[in-house]
Amino acid sequence: MRRGARRRRLPRRVRVWAALLCGVLAGTLLLGQLASRPAPVAAQDGGGGREGVPGVTSALPRAALLAEGRRLFAAGCSSCHGDDARGIAGAGPSLRGAGAAAADFYLRTGRMPLDAPDDEPRRKESPYSERQIDALVAYVGSFGGPPVPAVRTSRGSLALGFRLFQENCAGCHQVVARGGITTGAWIPGLQQASPVDVAEALAIGPYVMPRFTRLTPVEVAALARYVTWTRQPDDPGGWGIGHIGPVPEGMVAWLLAGAALILTIRLIGERTSE
Repeated sequence: MRRGARRRRLPRRVRVWAALLCGVLAGTLLLGQLASRPAPVAAQDGGGGREGVPGVTSALPRAALLAEGRRLFAAGCSSCHGDDARGIAGAGPSLRGAGAAAADFYLRTGRMPLDAPDDEPRRKESPYSERQIDALVAYVGSFGGPPVPAVRTSRGSLALGFRLFQENCAGCHQVVARGGITTGAWIPGLQQASPVDVAEALAIGPYVMPRFTRLTPVEVAALARYVTWTRQPDDPGGWGIGHIGPVPEGMVAWLLAGAALILTIRLIGERTSE
C-alpha cells in the first residue's frame, strides 16, 4: 500500500527547457520545409520556333546559326559524339536522328556536357549562353529527329495529369515529383521542370527513363500541367512536411506525436514516493 504519496511536478526550469526544445524542433522542421521549397519557375505554356526548328528563337539567319552550332559542337561535343555526330564507342552515342528535342533538353537543363562519359546527367546551370544553345540545337536538329515540342498546359486536365503521373511516373519521381533513388540512378525532383522539359523527357526518355511516345498531345499537356502544379501543391490536410512522401511523412508524424505524448505525461503526470 502506498503511503505518503504526494503530487510532484517537474521543476519550472526543466519545464521551460523542455518547451524551448520542442519549439526549436518545430522551428527546425519548418525552416527545413521552407528551405526545400524551390524558387518559383515561370510556366512555359507553349513553345515556338523559327526556320523550321521549334524552340530556337535566335535572330541569326539559319545558315549562320548552323555554322556557329557546328563550331561549338566541334569544340565541346565531338570528343564524345564524334566529328560527324555519329558517336564514339564507349564515349558517347550517335546524335544522328536524336533531334532538336534531345539537344534542347540536355543542353538547356545543363545535363550536357558531362565531365566524364560515365557520369549521370543531372540538372545544373548550362555553361552555354541562350544563343549558343540555340545554335547547337539547330545543328543537332539538322541531322533529323523530333523537334522541340510545343506544349499548351491549358489543354490538359489537372485530374488527368494526376492520374497519368500516378500510373507512370510516381514510382520513381514520388507522387508530388520530389524525386528519389532507383537502381543505378538518382531520380531528380521536377520542381524546376518547365512544361517543355516534361514533353521533351517523355519523348526522348533521358538516361534510365523510358520513352512515353504513345501519349497524346492532350495527355502530355495534362502531365506537364500536373508537374507545374507540384511546385506548390495544396495541403488540405495541414503541414506538408516538405512533401517528402507518405511513408517518411508518417514516420515524422509518429515521432513528433510520440515525443509530444511523452513530454505531456512528464509534465502533468504524478510521481509517488513511499
